Amino acid sequence: MSSILLLTSSPRADSLSTPIAVDLAEKLKNQKPGSVVVRRDLAANPLPHIDDLFTGAIRKPAEARTAEEIAAVKISDELVAELFAADTIVISTGLINFNIYSSLKTWIDNIARAGVTFKYTESGPVGLVAGKKVYVVLASGGVYSQGPAAPLNHAVPYLKSVLGFLGITDVETIYVEGLAFGPEAAEKAIDAAKSRVQEIALAA
Repeated sequence: MSSILLLTSSPRADSLSTPIAVDLAEKLKNQKPGSVVVRRDLAANPLPHIDDLFTGAIRKPAEARTAEEIAAVKISDELVAELFAADTIVISTGLINFNIYSSLKTWIDNIARAGVTFKYTESGPVGLVAGKKVYVVLASGGVYSQGPAAPLNHAVPYLKSVLGFLGITDVETIYVEGLAFGPEAAEKAIDAAKSRVQEIALAA
């Protein structure tokens, strides 16, 4: 059975990254009968930030953790299990202050765990999460996929770097950009993103 992990992170009621990501996940599901979509709405249900208790707990073998430490890593363990179970991951975020939403960053902090999703070796770190396809839906008021503002787009390079560190290198970005350039530009951007979603679904 195929599993699609859907991560939405926009706190905006009028978000455009969210519905396009949801549409993509549903279309991918429909292409493969029996598939399931596991959704994490990181804005509506924010994850706990990691703290000293958490960072201490994950450095211990599971059997050596106290009851308090087990509770501290419970959600992280669930998130890691969802990540490993997924064949496809759909991530949506707006570009805020040139990067991703903090709710999505917190998800990353919870799943990036040494000895679990990556490991250190004598020849360098090795990702332990492989064989997955990731689609990133990125919405922005300006144009950051190319042109003079492209160097300010830290969201995509960051996501590719951290996912690559975990062993996930097949990452495609669907841009919904130029939304602040007027209704016509916004409509064009939305239509282009929807067309790409349809192409991806048909090719799945």
